[in-house]
Amino acid sequence: PKRLDESLKAVVEDAVNSVGVDLNTASVSLLQYVSGINSSVAQNIVDYREENGKFKSRSELMKVKRLGDKVFTQCAGFLRVPESDNVLDNTGVHPESYEACQKFLKRLGYDIDDVKDRKLYNMESFVKLLGEEKLSEEIGIGVPTMRDIIKELMKPGRDPREELPKPILMTGVIEMTDLKPGMILNGTVRNVADFGAFVDIGVHQDGLVHISQLADKFVKHPLDVVKVGDIVKVKVLDVDVERKRISLSMKDI
Repeated sequence: PKRLDESLKAVVEDAVNSVGVDLNTASVSLLQYVSGINSSVAQNIVDYREENGKFKSRSELMKVKRLGDKVFTQCAGFLRVPESDNVLDNTGVHPESYEACQKFLKRLGYDIDDVKDRKLYNMESFVKLLGEEKLSEEIGIGVPTMRDIIKELMKPGRDPREELPKPILMTGVIEMTDLKPGMILNGTVRNVADFGAFVDIGVHQDGLVHISQLADKFVKHPLDVVKVGDIVKVKVLDVDVERKRISLSMKDI
């Protein structure tokens, strides 16, 4: 159980830090999974929000008790503020890269309003024309950082999970209570951990295919069999509605 809890925690942390967290709606328990934020700081963030209303910017985090420069540097890039006047506060671009981001936009003939209005037409073509290495050197950032910035600017406020294929649903299966052991369903792999894969089968709760149930042969690591975004066929092994757990298998199908 302890190892499973640690593995589940790692999966949640990975998801939170990949997708980001809405600073104005996140609970104390969710905020604790953000890089750099412990339980007391998470509570202070929620207390500040309840006392002062919604955060208007990422920089306002610095007013939270016990949240200093070091913690801000660690967590800021993972926290989203949709209500901010600065659209970059609702992206994965870290505040330390805002200046470089502005220089990048100006160099290509855009401004911050174009990001907000999603009018960055032909941006990737312009970058290709100017040359990635030359442009990144001119702005003073590395090519990987510039690529990340481009990705974030193209879709501010994006949830990367929206880009994954939707599960192919079985007629009549819309809730956990509709599931029965033995059912064969199609689903989409949403996350992969050391102990197995989480699969979306369209019932608002991902099911777990344990590593021992991924294939008819020995599997050293789940990534040897599946990856995020794969459409897979699964069999329902067990459904625990009370604990919201669904056990699935990809064996003997």
